[in-house]
Amino acid sequence: MIYEADVKVRGKLMPMFNNIDCTIVLSYLQGHMGAAWVDNLENPTVAQITVGIFVFYAGDPNATNVEELLDNLPDFSLVIVDSDEWKNRIESFHRGKAEKHARYRFEKNPMHLDKTHLLKIMSSLPQGYEIKKVDRNIVNSTAFQELSEDFVSQFDSIDDFIDRGVGYAVLYDGKIVSAATSFSIYDDGIEIEIATNSDYRRKGLASITAAAIIIDCLDNGKYASWDAANIESADLAKKLGYIFKETYEAYFIEKLS
Repeated sequence: MIYEADVKVRGKLMPMFNNIDCTIVLSYLQGHMGAAWVDNLENPTVAQITVGIFVFYAGDPNATNVEELLDNLPDFSLVIVDSDEWKNRIESFHRGKAEKHARYRFEKNPMHLDKTHLLKIMSSLPQGYEIKKVDRNIVNSTAFQELSEDFVSQFDSIDDFIDRGVGYAVLYDGKIVSAATSFSIYDDGIEIEIATNSDYRRKGLASITAAAIIIDCLDNGKYASWDAANIESADLAKKLGYIFKETYEAYFIEKLS
């Protein structure tokens, strides 16, 4: 049997997830968003953290209730673990369903992000376009919601996002065509979510919205973390000033009914 962790249990999980270098884990461990499940509320030996589609496992991969945790997934999951032993458990349990993907991790150092460089990127906004900080009107717009359902989905409500999150959007003729927001938040910053309408790509808009949100974070003593899902995202990160750290593996799993 597995149990949903409460505040008391959450405090016991930090050492278990020390080796997973991802701010989304901190979003849960620091009490901002997400949920966790464990095998034992008093003395957990294995745990699962879920924030949106991101799922993390740590602890003993051979614990009695591991398979129950491995089956405790949203309909679509991106699963991240910190050892080959955990990878073997996932590949065995989800045989035929777990698709391995490369992701790209960057150094988390605000000194790598130069505001002058980022302002120069923002100055390349094409004529006829405008950039705005995301407000309630933008969040409620259909164009914004169609760009990415993950812009605000980890927050309790739109009001919660306005209160705790941050975002910037590029508009053309009043229509939102690109945006960058805080997918998740943690004590020292955010994890960036970014998307651009397919009809408006290759105009530098993703770079511009990303630069805007990074500058906002820097001005407010926060760090805008970047974890890339593909080479294009990794190249954009490098353009903005992030320093590549390593490639790592994650699993995309779709639960079949």
